[in-house]
This record gives sequence, structure tokens and C-alpha cells, in this order.
Amino acid sequence: MNSSQIHSTYKMALNYLAMANIKNAFDKVKLLVDELQMGEYVDNYEELQQNYKYLLRYYVSGVEDPQRKTVYNKLIAKIFILNSELREELLMRNSSNIEYTRKRYFPYSKHYNSPNELLVSLKYYHSQLVILQNLENTHKVELDRLRSNYETALNELFNIFWLTSSIKSEEKTLFLQIIKSDYPGWLEKNLLISALSLNLWRMFDESKLLLLLDCCLLDNQDNKQRALIGLCFVLAKYNRFIPFFPNIRNRLVLLTDDNHTVENFSNIIIQIISTVETDKISKKLKEEILPEVMKISPLLKDKMDAENLLKSDEWDEGNPEWQEMLEKSGVSDKLQELSQLQLEGADVYMSTFSMLKSFPFFNELSNWFLPFDTKNSAIKLLFEQEEKSILSAFVGNYTMCNSDKYSFCLSIIQMPESQRNMLKQSFKMESEQIEEMAKDEAILAPDILSKNISKQYIQDLFRFFKLHPQHTDFSDMFGSSLFMHQSFLFDILASNSDIKTTVSEYYFSKNHYTQAIDLFTELLVEQTPSASLYQKLGYSYQQTSQIAKALDAYLKADLLQPDDLWTIRKTALCYRLSGNYQQALDYYIRLDYLRPNQANIMLQIGKCYVELSKFKEALNVYFKLDAEADGNVKVWKAITWCSFVSGNLNQADYYVKKTIEVDESAQNYLNAGHIAWCSNKFEEAIGYYQKSLELQQGNWEVFFEAIQTDKAFIIANGVDKDEFMLLIDEIQYRIYGGY
Repeated sequence: MNSSQIHSTYKMALNYLAMANIKNAFDKVKLLVDELQMGEYVDNYEELQQNYKYLLRYYVSGVEDPQRKTVYNKLIAKIFILNSELREELLMRNSSNIEYTRKRYFPYSKHYNSPNELLVSLKYYHSQLVILQNLENTHKVELDRLRSNYETALNELFNIFWLTSSIKSEEKTLFLQIIKSDYPGWLEKNLLISALSLNLWRMFDESKLLLLLDCCLLDNQDNKQRALIGLCFVLAKYNRFIPFFPNIRNRLVLLTDDNHTVENFSNIIIQIISTVETDKISKKLKEEILPEVMKISPLLKDKMDAENLLKSDEWDEGNPEWQEMLEKSGVSDKLQELSQLQLEGADVYMSTFSMLKSFPFFNELSNWFLPFDTKNSAIKLLFEQEEKSILSAFVGNYTMCNSDKYSFCLSIIQMPESQRNMLKQSFKMESEQIEEMAKDEAILAPDILSKNISKQYIQDLFRFFKLHPQHTDFSDMFGSSLFMHQSFLFDILASNSDIKTTVSEYYFSKNHYTQAIDLFTELLVEQTPSASLYQKLGYSYQQTSQIAKALDAYLKADLLQPDDLWTIRKTALCYRLSGNYQQALDYYIRLDYLRPNQANIMLQIGKCYVELSKFKEALNVYFKLDAEADGNVKVWKAITWCSFVSGNLNQADYYVKKTIEVDESAQNYLNAGHIAWCSNKFEEAIGYYQKSLELQQGNWEVFFEAIQTDKAFIIANGVDKDEFMLLIDEIQYRIYGGY
């Protein structure tokens, strides 16, 4: 089997397991067992299958077994684990992607003989740092050596818990020692949690997942938020099988019993969902804003060069014409939209920093998850002077994620020293402002710290899975962003919080209507229905083209809150879209009664009359509108069409010519062609049709389809059906030649 076949067989086994089709699941697992040909897995497989056969035999024999359900669930859990282990072992042999290449190479590249030796090295660094940190000037070489060894140890620590298939007792001891509250290294804890999350993302393991749950209880917010985020992704991936692991299920229930943890989960889930907007923002920058800026930049340059901006009394005065150019180009509105998104917490820097991930620093995979550390050897040059400059500006703010901070610093280091010093000085005032803002935020919103930490780390993860040179070798964590609400974890959270309402409103506000429908329908079952909830559900159905369901929701909203203008208008629209023009007319008339003489509503009433072939009533409505709002082109178009389909060609001709004087559109020229043709004004009709075709960029198929759509009305107005194609052929000859 190649890698693709291994993964396909693995997934089919999972699907059969999820459907409780155990026999077929065993058949797929057997293919992996036969491919691997390792005795322990063969024995494990045979034992599980034999146990299942015993269970079936007892069931068919009618034996009552109160433990059958428990045994059955344990069996599914064991098959799931066996399937995961088989896939991992086979990919270790066959896969060329980065994870399995690193796994094969790692045992031969270790710097430490054992996890305990690694722990001793890490502790030695921290103990020596305490002794030497006040003697930096005299022990710089020794500190640099210690730091180099420490960073090597950090990378190895990350690789152990990222690449290992199963955690042995010595590795577990290392893990537990590092996450203890009295352990001094903060970088180790964070990298450890990230490595464990990546490991679980690659391969399910109950013991590792229990360790990750332990990390969710840590007091340090950096550690806790990383663990909670990793847990969200891992539980979403293995969602179908989590209920078969009672230890995990029980731990989750205990974890979510804390209100602060539930609030953290709620923030994290919304932040994960919001990453979907990041791609939209990046696309907007690349495809809309930057091209427009490039277009107008020569104009701005000309304007600036044309004026003497160096006059001392006008040096700081901006030219209002520049802003006018931005507004005319549309760039100003788009930039304002991006600013608003940034205020809402959107990730607007992804596109900016996507080109700054090629530094050698990012060749080490662990560095993608490294918290920003000014002592890191790659960037410490910028932070050696004790001054309020770039240092406090970076350490004290959460505007940029850790990965982007490293990118920014690495790019600054490449600058000439003079430019670098100027840039550092420019941060002085800003850094002080940032510090003050951070203090104010901490006072006004105590939970803001945890929210900012989780936002940063999610952005770090997002950059890794989208920008790493070999990111396609990894299953994308963010591919499941819009399915977080379908997880077992989400159900537990929703049982004692309002997270379902919060997330449904977020989905709705960001136009994720399919996901909003899932939650709105659940909320309607779980709580007392409200008109507002039915309105939002109806609108979501409408936006996903489920008109019948939208109509049903709007009708229920109308029952709960009668005479709501918005609901009535949407109900009328759904009736019209579904072809029930009489019901649509009734609702539009009701709307007109509640708010009389609204032009748009009266136009819709007229359209319904036309669809019901009540042309006299339609014209009465349109003439009333024309009298009240003289010069309304929409009304003239409506009168034109209504007059035409009712056979009043003179009236239709009068209004179509008035319309064309104001609005030379392809549709208006098409209508004029119909009227002239039915009036036997053939040359005039050909001229109108040619103009309509020209305005449709000469697309004959679209033009001909439009005429075919109106064929019945043309024939009803006197054109012989047997002669229908004659004029059309004549137009073709004139346009495409042949005479």
C-alpha cells in the first residue's frame, strides 16, 4: 500500500465504526494488519474479533448481559485505537511527508541519551542563569553558550513530544516535571503543550489526551490557553469516538464545571471560527485594495510633485485632493472596513507577514510555536540596550502574534544599523502608550488577558498550517473551523451556558448561514421560541435558497409577532419566489395597509397583478405611482411591460421611449424591439434589437434566449408563430453577413 491507500483504508474503517458496522470495520482493519505483518498487531486484531464474535453469539442465543453495552463500547474504542496505531506504523514505513521523515530520522539526531538527561540540562540552564544574569557583562560568552545549549534542548523537547508514537514512563515523568508550577522554564511548558497537541492531531492516544487535559488546569494563562485550544481541535477531529472513552468524557464534564473555563472555551471557539475570515481579508488585500492603491499611486505622486510641499508654513498640511482620490477609487471605504475588522479582533496581518516566513529561524519547526522571547539568540541583538523602545512595545502588546513578531524582528535585523536605531527610537512614545492601554484593559476587562493570549496562539497555529513550506504534509486543523459546533465538547458546554446562542449569533453575523441554521433549529427546540429567532432562521434559510423552509419560519414569526413589517415583506417575497403570486399579493396588500403608499411595495403589488394576468389592476397601481413620483424610471418600465402584455401597444411604445431616454439598457431596447415588431415596424424593431445585442457584448445566445422567453407575449400581440424566426434570421444576416 502507498500512503494514499493506507489513509483511505484507515478512513473507511473509521466510517464503518461510526456507523456501528463492526464487521466491515474489521475487514478494513484486517487489510492494514496484513500489510504491516507484525505479530503483536495480528494477535490484538484476532483477540478483538474473537471477543466480538462471542458478544454476537451470546446476543443471538438470547443471553441477558447487563454489561453488553459497556463491552460493546470498549470494543469500539479498542478497534479505533488499533486502527490509528496501524496507520501510524505503516506511514512510518511508507510516507515521505515531513512528520514521518522526521520520526525516522529523530532517533539518530538526538543530543541527549534520555529524557532525564534532557531534564537535567534544562534545569542546569535555569540555575546557572540565576547566578550569572547580574554578571552579564563579564560572563557574556558563557551566557551565550548556555543559551545555545538551552535552545537545542528546547527543540529536542518539542520533537520528543511531537514525534513519539507512545509516551513511555520516563517521557511521562519529564512531562509532569516540566508542567509543575515550581518549574522555572515558561518556554518549555508552552512548547510541550504545542508538541503534544500536534502529536494528538496526527494520532489519537487516550493517555496523551489525558495529559493535555491536565494542562488545561494549569494556573498560568499562557499554558492553559494553549492546552484549551489544542483540546478544541483534537476533540473536534475525533468527535465521533470521544463518547466511547469514559475517562475522557468524565474529565471533560469536570473541566467544564468551571464558569471561567466555559467562558474561555466560548471565546476560543469563536476565535477559531473567525479564522475563516482571515482568508477573506487576505484575498481582499491582494485582489482589491493593493491593486487599487497601485493604480492611484502615480496620480498621488503627480499631485505631490506638482506642489511645493517643502514650504515651511505648509509642511504638515495634507492635500484634501489626495483623500478625494482615495474616496473616488473606493480604497478609502475598503481600508475603513479593514480598520473596523481589526477593532473586532480580526487577523489583518496574515497577508502582510506571509512573505516573511522564509528566514532560517523558521526552518526549525518548533519555532513556529515559540512564544516571543527577547532573549532568543536569533533576535536578542535588538534588545540588548535597556531602553524603552521596541522591547516594551513588543512584549507588552497582543496586536501581532508571536510568529509575526519574530518575522518583524528578523527583518529589522537585516537593516543597516543606522536605520535600525531610528526605528527603535520611533517606538519609544508608542511603547509607553501601549503599556498604559494594557493596564487600562486589565482593569476594565479582567478576562482580556486570556482572550488575547488565545487569539495570538490561534494566529500562530493558523500561520503554521497555512504558510509553512511543507504545510500540505499536515492535515489542516482549520479545515474544521466551521464544524466546532458539532463537537461533543460543544454539547457539554451548551448544557450549562449560553454558548450556543453566542456562536449562532456569530455565525449569523458573518453570513455562515448553514451553520447558523444548525444552531437556530436546536435553540428553537431547547427554549421558548421567539419571533426574532424564527426571523433569523427564516433569513438563513432564504440565504441558502431553501425558500419553503424560510417561508415556514417567517409564518411562525408572524404568528408570534403579528404585523411586523420586516416579517411580512420577507413572507411576501418567499411566496413570490415560490410562484404563489396570490398569497404574495395578499401579504403585499397587508404591508401597504400597515405602511401606505411605499413605492417599492406598490411596485411589488403591481408585479403580482401582472403575474396573475390582472393587467388593469396592475396599471392602476403603476399610474398612481407615476402620478406621485414623476420621473420614476422603474415605474415607466413596469407600465411599458404591463401595457405590452395587455396588448396596448401605443401606450407601451410611448413609455418605452420615455424610459430609453433616461436608461439605455439592453432590456429596455429589447422591450422596444418587441413593441416595434408587434406594431409591424420591422426596421425600427431590428434597430432596437441590434442595440440590445450590442449592450450585451454581442452575446447572441443570451440575446436569443431573452427573445425566446418573451415569445408567447410577442405572438399574443399579433406576430404569426410561423413567421417568428424570420425577423430573427434577418438580424443574424445583418450582423454576421451573408447578403
